[in-house]
Amino acid sequence: MEFTKMHGLGNDFIVVFGEKSLPDNAAELAVKLCNRFFGIGADGLVYILPSERGDFMMRIINSDGSEAEQCGNAIRCVAKYVYDHGHVQSEEIVIVTIGAGEQKVKLKVTDGKVETVTVDMGEPVLSGPQIPVNIDAEPVLGQPIETDGKEFTFTAVSMGNPHCVIYVDDAVSFDLTTWGPKLEVHPLFPRKVNVEFATVKDRGHIDMRVWERGAGPTLACGTGACATLVSSVLNGVSDRAAWVSLKGGDLFIEWNEEDNHVYMTGPAEAVFKGSVSI
Repeated sequence: MEFTKMHGLGNDFIVVFGEKSLPDNAAELAVKLCNRFFGIGADGLVYILPSERGDFMMRIINSDGSEAEQCGNAIRCVAKYVYDHGHVQSEEIVIVTIGAGEQKVKLKVTDGKVETVTVDMGEPVLSGPQIPVNIDAEPVLGQPIETDGKEFTFTAVSMGNPHCVIYVDDAVSFDLTTWGPKLEVHPLFPRKVNVEFATVKDRGHIDMRVWERGAGPTLACGTGACATLVSSVLNGVSDRAAWVSLKGGDLFIEWNEEDNHVYMTGPAEAVFKGSVSI
């Protein structure tokens, strides 16, 4: 199998192009190939597939073998891959995901290569049953959650996948690996959850660290950055457009008031190509 190793702000993926559909053994392959000691190493295995609804469809399998409905960093990598390899010529394309459907993507191209990608991430889902979280409210705002004797306050948002945003004094130094895995599998979240720990620096700048469902601590999470911005607007602590600083770099997120869609802008990089026996 030929692959390209790519990343969006350090959230890294094994990208495969040319399959007609998702292989039956995709989950097994993801666990094997994403292993950083016995495989290629990545947060997820990404397939770029044909689509009748858009230019291409993206399917992403996490490093634990579970499928993610959506991934903001991966979709930027997919957009860069298909343009840089000549599979599309337009700088405005549509990529389909199972969590958000047809997503419009705009490319900023320099010297024939994609430099940054702006993705229409769609409307945030704020209804508890639809996120899903076992709280019948809309929005799910400022709710208590307790695990292992510690109580947090969270806001829940879906960006095609579920997120739990928690504000802390210092997201950069927060003990992510202790509390992230406990909250990911909390009974409040029937499909588990991505957990973001955030600190609002000012109304235009938010620090965030993420524990990704099915992948653990990652350097960046595009949907998590979007969910954090939406949560911050709902909580009245940020503007509708702000920079979200992740461990791997910064994303610019805007929750547009006119169409209610969230827009994410950031880079994507190709690291190397290779082939692996499967």
